[in-house]
Amino acid sequence: SAALIVVVVAGSFAFAEVVLIKAVGLGVAIAVALDATVVRALLVPSTMRLLGEWNWWLPDRLRRWVSTRLPVNEGAALGAALLGLVAVLLLAGCSPSGRVLGNDPPVPVPLPVRTPGVTRAPDPQPVVLPRDDAPHDRLTEWWYYTGHLRSDDDRRFGFEFVVFRAERGAFPVSWASHLALTDESGGRFLYDQRSEIGPRVDREAGSGFDLAIHGDAIPGVGDPDATPWTMSGAGGRDELAASGNASDGSAFGLRLSVDSGTGPVALHDSDGYVDFGPAGGSYYYSRTRMETQGTLTLDGEDLAVQGEAWFDHQWGDFIAVGGGGWDWFAVNLDDGTDLTISLVRSADGSFPLVYGTLVGPDGAVEHLPRERFTVSATDEWTSEATGATYPAGWRIDVPSEGLVIDLSPTVPEQELDTRSTTGVVYWEGSQRVTATRDGEPLTGEAYVELTGYGPPP
Repeated sequence: SAALIVVVVAGSFAFAEVVLIKAVGLGVAIAVALDATVVRALLVPSTMRLLGEWNWWLPDRLRRWVSTRLPVNEGAALGAALLGLVAVLLLAGCSPSGRVLGNDPPVPVPLPVRTPGVTRAPDPQPVVLPRDDAPHDRLTEWWYYTGHLRSDDDRRFGFEFVVFRAERGAFPVSWASHLALTDESGGRFLYDQRSEIGPRVDREAGSGFDLAIHGDAIPGVGDPDATPWTMSGAGGRDELAASGNASDGSAFGLRLSVDSGTGPVALHDSDGYVDFGPAGGSYYYSRTRMETQGTLTLDGEDLAVQGEAWFDHQWGDFIAVGGGGWDWFAVNLDDGTDLTISLVRSADGSFPLVYGTLVGPDGAVEHLPRERFTVSATDEWTSEATGATYPAGWRIDVPSEGLVIDLSPTVPEQELDTRSTTGVVYWEGSQRVTATRDGEPLTGEAYVELTGYGPPP
């Protein structure tokens, strides 16, 4: 009958409305839960922490729970991981099989892509200094110091201080920095690390560089009102200031002035551009012997120090080279000869890229292709902390120069676990040097860097 039809139709509409309301309610509940658990409790706090703040709005117990599950130094990897998690959840909710209201998902709006104001000239271009001391709009860049210091009481130290810059599309520029001190006389190794996201690290508007990695001041080390991690300079006259806390709680710091004087700039691979083939390429130059003086703080004591530093600056559109890591050597001999060698490994253990640069006592810079030298490991060391095994002694032969150089670490344990800032574990340390040139004995100082031997991120 007509009455029955009316009842059935009305009931059907009422049932459909209830189902729709439930679907809407379920969608709202999912959105609220996602916002509360992921965005407010993890993504936003992590982002705030990267900017120097913390999740102050969370209850104490929840804040402590989140804190224990976040790395000490998140770096770009944490933000990327959390962004990826949210993206996966959102895409799952918007997929056809997961639609809430049955409507097709909207067309996604593409992310903005940085467009340079002028067309970039093809690589390679001439390296021009001091202009190219400054940061570049490239995927990867670093400013890298290693050096050897002596105190007035003849204590000896090695140091490493580096700032990394990474640029990935329209995402904010990310920065990381590592600081390490080898107490050669005391037989110990200390290091710390920092990371930051955003443009405020770069304080230099013209040529040269003025970088500041913000972090907590270290009590009793350096100027408490100064930014703890700063690196600035142009034309080979640079200032370094950094202070850290090692894993054992030891506080240490450096405040150094480094000056290359009239020394040469070594452009690697002849013109300052190293071609990595399909992996891209890198501009690369070094100031291999920079006079260094300043203050080293250790165990609450300020020590006047002097010595020499080696500066590397690299930048280019590359992310990973070789796939297996590299061995890098920087040697200063007491006759004024400086030598650097790079051995880049593939994942299969082969060496697709091997090259060196020799700076003579007269300042002449010479590119060394792989057939001009050999490098052989003479010992190894295994880390108790990570289980990684590294070469721990080397012989370098450069027959055309009559050079034979033997290296051995001043302290075996000079490994840095920087997975929280750059995603890698590597070994970088000062060396004892014994050498001969045409049979005549030489001494010197050296640093070695080893990557690709440690555990995965």
